[in-house]
Amino acid sequence: MTETIRIMPCLDMQNGRVVKGVHFVDIKDAGDPVECARAYCAGGADELALLDITATVEGRATMLDVVRRVADVATVPFTVGGGIADVASAEAVLKAGADKVSISSAAFRKPNLVPDLISALGAEKVTVAIDVDQNPALPSGYEVYVDGGRTATGTDAVEWAKKVDGFGVPVILPTSKAGDGAQTGYDLPVIRAIKQSVSAEVVASGGAGTLEHFYEAVQAGATILLAASMFHFGMIRIDELKSYLKNRGVAVK
Repeated sequence: MTETIRIMPCLDMQNGRVVKGVHFVDIKDAGDPVECARAYCAGGADELALLDITATVEGRATMLDVVRRVADVATVPFTVGGGIADVASAEAVLKAGADKVSISSAAFRKPNLVPDLISALGAEKVTVAIDVDQNPALPSGYEVYVDGGRTATGTDAVEWAKKVDGFGVPVILPTSKAGDGAQTGYDLPVIRAIKQSVSAEVVASGGAGTLEHFYEAVQAGATILLAASMFHFGMIRIDELKSYLKNRGVAVK
């Protein structure tokens, strides 16, 4: 492995609290976002993700006050997603202290949004997230979902990833609906299929449950390893994960 692997704890937020669900439902409280961010930065996280998981469905913008408070304690780059639907809302999130924005449903629904964001903010500020679920009827076997994984689109996930890659987005973040919170392992076929079709970095997201799962995701081509439950509930520490990966010959930050 030549690329350095980065570890990215993800703070899924609802009503200003960090929460964690399984398959995007059955939500449990996992703490205060500021305290979580502070602990992760101290614990060796390379990046952080902050996702306002109900912003899009509730038709509102990201909670900027929470972004500001997290920015005050974060010592690593952090990406904010949820409720970012245009250039103005993306700029507001960056102004509140985020380093990057992540868009999903809006990117899918407004084909010009990704190029617009890249030209307004610079490509390095933009991540496109893709919620996916299995659909054997599609060429890749995976379908794009929007609205926090609630709405099927009929679009092939790998084809959409290729289109996003064509815009020049440096990071694509596919999350498997089947894997989310289930701790049964990342959805390796979708990571592999997207990685083989794009030049962007691919984030592994949804399903980590053991140290081995992270290693498998690296083998499948992911260079950023995102997890939530594992870290929130103290099942795996970041330093422990990094030394495990190092021992397996993976270059970690």
